[in-house]
Amino acid sequence: MKRFFLFLSLINIMSLHVLSQEEVIRLFPGGAPGEKGGLPEETSDITGNKVAGETVQRIGNVSDPVITIYHPVQELANGTAMIVCPGGGYNILAYDLEGTEICEWLNDLGITAVLLKYRTLRREGAAKHAAPLQDAQCAVSYVRAHAGKLHIHPERIGIMGFSAGAHLSVMTCNNPEEHTYPVVDECDKFSSRPNFCLLVYPAYLSGETFGTLAPEIKVSSKTPPTMLVQTQDDKSYINSSLCYYYALKEAGVPATMHLYSQGGHGYGLRDTKAVVNEWPERAEYWLRSLGMID
Repeated sequence: MKRFFLFLSLINIMSLHVLSQEEVIRLFPGGAPGEKGGLPEETSDITGNKVAGETVQRIGNVSDPVITIYHPVQELANGTAMIVCPGGGYNILAYDLEGTEICEWLNDLGITAVLLKYRTLRREGAAKHAAPLQDAQCAVSYVRAHAGKLHIHPERIGIMGFSAGAHLSVMTCNNPEEHTYPVVDECDKFSSRPNFCLLVYPAYLSGETFGTLAPEIKVSSKTPPTMLVQTQDDKSYINSSLCYYYALKEAGVPATMHLYSQGGHGYGLRDTKAVVNEWPERAEYWLRSLGMID
């Protein structure tokens, strides 16, 4: 009888789309650079500001960065990996909307998803992205160093982000020569430069004058191929996408942008009944064109 109920339970589990989750990996086992302990990490759900009728899980006070690796089923796995950077204004992480739900989609495409829980505690006198950039660089290097174990190709590692997470992705793509923290172990000897980049409603990329970039962003011919998703009514951040696309064009970097009239900001993959909700299909075609999906 016990075996029968176990069998039924397995059927019920298999009928659901469940992420295959590996052990959570601390990026800095001895403590992240400059960290001396902080406030306890907090997790909460936004109930008054739902997206497509669903709550949004928020994680704040992150001081111990980790990655969680989600593998696609073996039959779909194609050797490509993607680092996923949720947004949240560098104050919190929209962890399900722009994190776990994205990993599920990537797994459906045969891509190994690497969810980055980067530090969200801002430091006085330091750039908002300084600590998160260390975390993102460490994540890329770790995945590349363990490519064989993860069954991925070391030159098929991308990064994607939403809002502030997209800014973090841009910073990671444009700081390819050396890490912004002292070498911790052998993993840090591997390149932290992603091979491609997907940006969804990116924030903080434009400068004070239209047509210019934020001063910390240095686009060059080494910046990897990039796709941007943006809506015209995302009034606070539309210039981020426009200015960054122009900078990529001027640098000769292969760039794709899908610009929609409506959709706002912070929709993730959820169906908000706007045309921009088709962006995952456009992203899939783009990934195929790069050879990242069979």
